[in-house]
Amino acid sequence: MPEPALSNSEKTFLHTLRRGQRIEVTVIEIADFGVTFVDIGGFTAMINIPELSWRRINHPGDVVSIGQQVTAEILDVDIERGRVALSLKALQDDPLHELERQIGSLVSGPVTKIAPIGVFVRVEDGDDGFEGLVPNTELGGNEVEMGDILIVRISLVDVPRRRIGLTLAQAPAGLSDVDDNHV
Repeated sequence: MPEPALSNSEKTFLHTLRRGQRIEVTVIEIADFGVTFVDIGGFTAMINIPELSWRRINHPGDVVSIGQQVTAEILDVDIERGRVALSLKALQDDPLHELERQIGSLVSGPVTKIAPIGVFVRVEDGDDGFEGLVPNTELGGNEVEMGDILIVRISLVDVPRRRIGLTLAQAPAGLSDVDDNHV
């Protein structure tokens, strides 16, 4: 299906937009397929799910609501197709950098997934907290079940690959050495 032809005023408006520019937008529609449509000066632009947040989300409505005004960064302007791609997360600090500063720290968290290669443990509070992998070699044959609380040491935070490595730690006497807020 061909793109609808742009009016001269729409083309003129698109020529004023630049990659990296911050703009105020209003959320006008949230699509179930993962795109949030926003109004920028009478023109409709979009924000895809991966650009809404650094954290894992299930639906755009978890981050924005219709009628909400937000600041976004322009990722791309395609004048020929009449499309503008925006990002909210580009204006936020990546929370993995904070976690990276905590390499070596002991934290406790629930087992959230059991995989053939090991178990995943949530190392931050909340359902959207980051998860790290404790490899099977660290488990030493111990049986671990979903929901078990493990005390782990953050051993690796690979920000570009979005991976967190964990090692199983022995429980200290009491949990005073473990951050009760999970990081």
